[in-house]
Amino acid sequence: MNTFETDYLVVGAGATALSFVDSLLDQTDARITIVDKRDTPGGHWNDAYPFVRLHQPSSYYGVASTPMGKERIDTVGLNAGFEELASGPEILSYFHAIMRDRFLPSGRVRFLPLTEYLEDGALRHVLTDARTQITYKRLVDARICENGIPLTHVRKFDVEDGVVCIPPNDVPRRAKDHRHFTILGAGKTAMDTAVWLLGHGVDAGQIRWVMPRDPWVINRAFSQPSGAFYKHVMKGTAQQMAAARDAKTIDELALGMEAAGLWMRFDPDVMPQIMHGPTLSQAEFELLRGIKDIVRLGHVTAIEPGKMTLKGGVLDAPDSLYVDCTARALGHTDTWPIFTEERIGLQMIRLFQPMFSAALLAKIESLPLDNKAKNALAAPVPMTDDVRSWLRSQIATSMNQFAWGQVPELKEWINQSRLDGFGRPSREVDRNDPQVKALYDQVRAVAMPAFANMQKLVASG
Repeated sequence: MNTFETDYLVVGAGATALSFVDSLLDQTDARITIVDKRDTPGGHWNDAYPFVRLHQPSSYYGVASTPMGKERIDTVGLNAGFEELASGPEILSYFHAIMRDRFLPSGRVRFLPLTEYLEDGALRHVLTDARTQITYKRLVDARICENGIPLTHVRKFDVEDGVVCIPPNDVPRRAKDHRHFTILGAGKTAMDTAVWLLGHGVDAGQIRWVMPRDPWVINRAFSQPSGAFYKHVMKGTAQQMAAARDAKTIDELALGMEAAGLWMRFDPDVMPQIMHGPTLSQAEFELLRGIKDIVRLGHVTAIEPGKMTLKGGVLDAPDSLYVDCTARALGHTDTWPIFTEERIGLQMIRLFQPMFSAALLAKIESLPLDNKAKNALAAPVPMTDDVRSWLRSQIATSMNQFAWGQVPELKEWINQSRLDGFGRPSREVDRNDPQVKALYDQVRAVAMPAFANMQKLVASG
């Protein structure tokens, strides 16, 4: 049996693990070993469907040391007017280059692909079954936030012979053989699939969309990270704070976000029940609203030729290509202490920002603090399910950000980090500009009342 020592053993080579390692390389002189059951780095991006793109601009995704994209503004397509969104192949290539050109040449990172972590430092090579025993000082577990993947997840419904049901990965190859399409799921994968079909000439009338619960959708116009968008983004932030301050109920808050143009819903007569953070441009959203055959009878339980059974009823079903978009990307709504004697459990510490969170956790790990003090700076922020849980996670994020602001070293790191897309706009504008100052003062004035009311709303049943 092979044996060796390392300072940090990182289980997983997905996006968050690589972001943590990248930051740890800069902040420490530690030796790091990464193990992953896949043969290449990049985690779920290795199995992503071919038309996937980031929700958010490329400029604040990836690892802190290395830019992704060119901060280019798209001039054509459904994202026109906003910063570029990296495609799946671009992201995978980026992570491969991080490993090849930065991590391995450092001489301090060892990557063991096709390797399963067992327990207590025991590793197993998945092809040869060869065993390795590794002695480490800190275990970093990146599996807590592991994504559900359309290509590999286990379906929760039955599909009989004679029905063609595929993951979105196969849509470009199989779509040409069909004239009707049924999209299963209400998340971003389902939206991406519908946009791909519509963008390639499929008529909206040829699509049925099974939407178990309607989603709130975030307007991408308010997540642009450059100074050129500062006034628009800060106005949106002020409107969000005002909606949070004034709402008497959870539904009132959501409707206030909609009235400000921050959130969108597909049907004005249906109150969405889920908030998972999907982000679309207005152009993408309007394209999707052209789909009128939307089934709202809960989750599918079975599909057979000519019939689809859902929790809320049974429907006649035309001959159709069924696209399974029911995998839940980030499904964890529970949290665990991040820093313990046994491990560092990578989780979000800023809502919807796993890459920033992982990089900042490495910075916090580098500080001369005990685990209790580190955890005080890193309350885990769970993935959201509905508006109430979105509020809880926003409160947790705000409390973390307040704590970071009290530590000069963390504040300076955040101010210089390319992954801090929220802070970049304010760093790229003239703070003496009267309009800039007025917007900044407006947000500051409403922030505390909004935070106090958010806590009341979460506690109100």
